[in-house]
Amino acid sequence: SHDINTPKLIKVKGRLLDLSKPKVMGILNVTPDSFYDGGKFTQRAAIIRQARKMLQDGADIIDIGGQSTRPNAKSVSEKAELKRVLPAVQDILEKIPDAVLSIDTWYSEVAGRCIEAGAGMVNDVSAGKIDRNMYQTIGKLNIPYVLMHMKGTPQTMQKAPRLIVTGK
Repeated sequence: SHDINTPKLIKVKGRLLDLSKPKVMGILNVTPDSFYDGGKFTQRAAIIRQARKMLQDGADIIDIGGQSTRPNAKSVSEKAELKRVLPAVQDILEKIPDAVLSIDTWYSEVAGRCIEAGAGMVNDVSAGKIDRNMYQTIGKLNIPYVLMHMKGTPQTMQKAPRLIVTGK
């Protein structure tokens, strides 16, 4: 039997995070068209300021995304996404070296380059379905991987969405 009080630990950047209690993940979108923050955090100083504020407000992890996943958003290329998120990772870690950063990406190269720069985990809304190299990359990097579900793509996710109720 498993004791529910046993810590559930994951290793992120050499640090153990205890997931037996919920953790707060702050979302930092470095996109010009974000539905969440309206693209406010595209300048370096503002990105660092917001990361610091999230950590002071209690965030355990900062999730950096360079691709809008709002409904009907156009996807950006791997190269364009990398150009947005890699400098953000570098800038934040230069000023806040102990920050735990997650990269919100479905591109394996973005994941790999940002992990090399010091990010600690990957959050993939495509569950590895957009870039078939993602699982291999995550395996080689041996890092925590948040595998999420998405109906279709941001361009199609609002076409005939249905609520399926099971049970009684």
